[in-house]
Amino acid sequence: MKKSYDVVIAGGSMVGATLAAALGDSRLHVAVIESQPLEPITDQPDLRVSAITLASQTVFENLDVWDAMRRQRATPVERMQIWEGQSVLNYDSADIGEPCLTWIVENRVMVNALVTRLRQYSNVELLNPAQLTAVDMDADRVRISLNTGPVLTARLLVGADGADSAVRKAAAIDWRRHDLDQSALVARIRTEHPHEHTAYQHFLPSGPLALLPLDDLHTVSMVWSADRPRARVLAALDDPAFNLELQQAFGSRLGRLQVAGPRASFPLALGFADMYTCERIALIGDAAHTVHPLAGQGVNLGILDAVTLAEVLQGAIGRDIGLHPLLRRYERARKGADLGMQLVTGGFRYLFGSEWPPVRAFRRGGLTLTERLLPLKNAIMRQASGLTGELPTLARRTANRLQRRSDPRPRLE
Repeated sequence: MKKSYDVVIAGGSMVGATLAAALGDSRLHVAVIESQPLEPITDQPDLRVSAITLASQTVFENLDVWDAMRRQRATPVERMQIWEGQSVLNYDSADIGEPCLTWIVENRVMVNALVTRLRQYSNVELLNPAQLTAVDMDADRVRISLNTGPVLTARLLVGADGADSAVRKAAAIDWRRHDLDQSALVARIRTEHPHEHTAYQHFLPSGPLALLPLDDLHTVSMVWSADRPRARVLAALDDPAFNLELQQAFGSRLGRLQVAGPRASFPLALGFADMYTCERIALIGDAAHTVHPLAGQGVNLGILDAVTLAEVLQGAIGRDIGLHPLLRRYERARKGADLGMQLVTGGFRYLFGSEWPPVRAFRRGGLTLTERLLPLKNAIMRQASGLTGELPTLARRTANRLQRRSDPRPRLE
């Protein structure tokens, strides 16, 4: 094992591993520190899934990991249906000329594909399991102590270690947290009727209930965000009682619903780092910002953080990549977009959580109006799918890739 690196990444999950893969085969020597052992992919699907935008898909294609993810469990979402009361909004990928709007992928499928790719790079070293225990700054290096014994040095330390980031704390970067007074319950649900690659979201007074299609046409991933008291009640129910509550909340669109396996819950909060960078330090993903899961954008923001930072570092090879003025290029490129998504998802939590009649009439009218205005719907779909806006190079489609795109599901001959 080397002791001196150009870049040390604390956190080797989806976002940290994406950064390492984007730096693969470069002249930078990279180490990835991850405390959790790699979870093998089994026949039993994981509760933890993410919605992957078309921009993130393009990143994974350009990093040569997308095919490995597709060979495991990755489900295209071709349509979305959103409703509150009698107001319904439908999105269809065909309206924007795309085979799908997004993908539902198990987190461990992504991590395994990325780690397999990292092991092919001679300039990337995985330190797993290992945990950062101390960080000390020098004028031109940062020293990183590990629980396994060695002390590493690097020009740059990247925090990709989640909302409770040890790197952020070591750098004394302030973290602004806003508790949303909600928890998200997650579970796999068996459905009587096939989901037909459609994602559903029902806005309820206590919070949104989403059912996301999985590889099996009769299995969906549930993400039910609810005010804390309601979430505690739901979490305490046995399976038959929970099934009744879920059926009543969702309705009959997918027929009979039954929980299939364990349930889990986690608290929801918005978080934002005052700075993404300082001398020798950069933060990406949840270490820099957390958003409401409402729009499924959290991991996608982190992936764009990762490849934007990689682009800045690749363009500075031969110079000191840990200098703050250089790292600020990454922060300026990403902070506005991250904050904007945080405000949108956080605002939706309160907009759809209010039962004040004028607010309820406003949001239901908004759903109905958007449903009728196809250009507006198409613009929203393209934006949410990551097809518009400022994108780093690895998230941009090339002409050759556009020509090769086809239906995301195998066709029967």
